[in-house]
Amino acid sequence: MHLRLFCEPQQGLTYDDQLRAARTAEACGFDAFFRSDHYLAMGEGDGLPGPTDSWVTLAGLARETTTIRLGTLVSSATFRRPGPTAVAVAQVDAMSSGRVEFGLGSGWFEAEHTAYGIPFPEIGDRFDLFEDSLAVITGLWATGPGQTFSYAGPSVTVTDSPGLPKPVQHDPFSGGPPIIIGGQGKRRTPALAARCAAEFNVAFTSVAAAETQFSRVDAACAAEGRDPESLIRSVALATVVGRDEEEFRRRAAAIGREPAELREHGFAGTPAEVLDTLGTWAERTGVSRAYLQMLDLSEDAVDHVELIAAEIMPHLP
Repeated sequence: MHLRLFCEPQQGLTYDDQLRAARTAEACGFDAFFRSDHYLAMGEGDGLPGPTDSWVTLAGLARETTTIRLGTLVSSATFRRPGPTAVAVAQVDAMSSGRVEFGLGSGWFEAEHTAYGIPFPEIGDRFDLFEDSLAVITGLWATGPGQTFSYAGPSVTVTDSPGLPKPVQHDPFSGGPPIIIGGQGKRRTPALAARCAAEFNVAFTSVAAAETQFSRVDAACAAEGRDPESLIRSVALATVVGRDEEEFRRRAAAIGREPAELREHGFAGTPAEVLDTLGTWAERTGVSRAYLQMLDLSEDAVDHVELIAAEIMPHLP
C-alpha cells in the first residue's frame, strides 16, 4: 500500500506551510502530496490567513519538488471551467515533468460558492456539469496534432478547439494525467469512473460502506467492458499518530478531535494501531493507496510525518 499526504489548506495553511509539508513528505518517501480544492474554512476555524488556490499552489510545488506526485482531492467542476482547467492541469503536468494527478468532483459546499460569487446549481445540474467537464477535458487532451475538438452537452459547448497544450502524461483512460473520481453516488459516479478514471476514492466513510461502493464501481466497469482490476482503489481518512498515548492525545487535541472518535473513523493511535487499520482496509476493500488527511501542518507536522515514515511505511501490507 502506498501512503499519500493529504491536507486541507482552506483551514488556514499558507503556501509555505504546504511547501514544507510536501518537501518533508518527499524526503520521507511518501508516494504523493495532495490537497483539497476549497475556498472557505469549515467548522469552527477562521481559516486565517485565508485560502490558497489549489492549482496555483500545485504549480509552485511542481517547481519546488522533484519526485513526489501532486494532485487535488478533489477539484470542483463548479468553479473549474473545463477548457481553462484542461489548459492549467496540462501546464502543471509539464512544469512537474509528468507528476500530476487530477481529482475532479461535482462540488458540494454551497457556502464557499456564495462567499465568492460562484454559481451553485441544483445537484442534477451540477452532475451534468461534472460529466460535461470530464468529457471536455479528456477530449481536449486526446485531440491529435492538427485536429480540433468539438462537444455539445447539457451545460458545456466547445467548438473547434485545438486542444492545446498537451500534458506530458498520457493515461489510457484520460488521454492526460490520471483522473481520480470518488464519492458515494450509486449510479452516475461509478459509471463515470469506469469510463475515464484511473482511480476511485472513498473518503471519510466506513469499511462496510466502501465495500458496497467498490462493488458498484466493479459492476460499472463490467458494463463498460473494462477490467475492474485496472481501476486503482483508494481511501482518505483523518490521520493522527503518536509514539505513545500521550503524544497521540496531544495531536488529537490540536485538531479538536476526540481520541476515541478518531480511532473509530480514522487512521489513528499508535503506529501499531494504524498498521492494523490499514491492514483491515487492504484486506476487506482492496485499497492500494491511503490518503492520510493531516489537519495540523504546523512545525510539529515534520515530526508527525517522519514518525509515520519510520514506524508505519516499512511494515505496510
